[in-house]
Amino acid sequence: MRNKIKPILFSIPFIILLALVRMYEETWFYDPFLNYFKSDYQNLPFPEFEGGKLFLSLTFRYLLNTTFSLAIVYLLFRNSEHIKVASFLYLFFYLILIGIFFYIVNFLDKSNFVLFYTRRFLIQLLFLLLFLPGFYFQSKLSEK
Repeated sequence: MRNKIKPILFSIPFIILLALVRMYEETWFYDPFLNYFKSDYQNLPFPEFEGGKLFLSLTFRYLLNTTFSLAIVYLLFRNSEHIKVASFLYLFFYLILIGIFFYIVNFLDKSNFVLFYTRRFLIQLLFLLLFLPGFYFQSKLSEK
């Protein structure tokens, strides 16, 4: 029982760090789309933005979330294969999502649901929420 509680306790600081990234998103990151998506954005043109600054900000936030998420995966499963797979997937999805995001904001003139969800995958912890049960079931299968 003790061996199962220890990884969870060691993961708590990284969970707190993920929460801090979310709590201070408006002050730590440049993202004019934060307020845009809080409004009735369906019929509004995109807000003015600086492409390079937005790219760096989204990349930095994604990198922080990825680093903290990989730490949680490592602490919970202690499996280097899980870290390799998760790292590859985080990089793969980042390249696809950042490309889609910048294509939409540069070549389309108003919002659509694809931009909303693409940005959401870039700035939220959705991959961690998908990877944890997947790695859990994978580890259970490999125990048998």
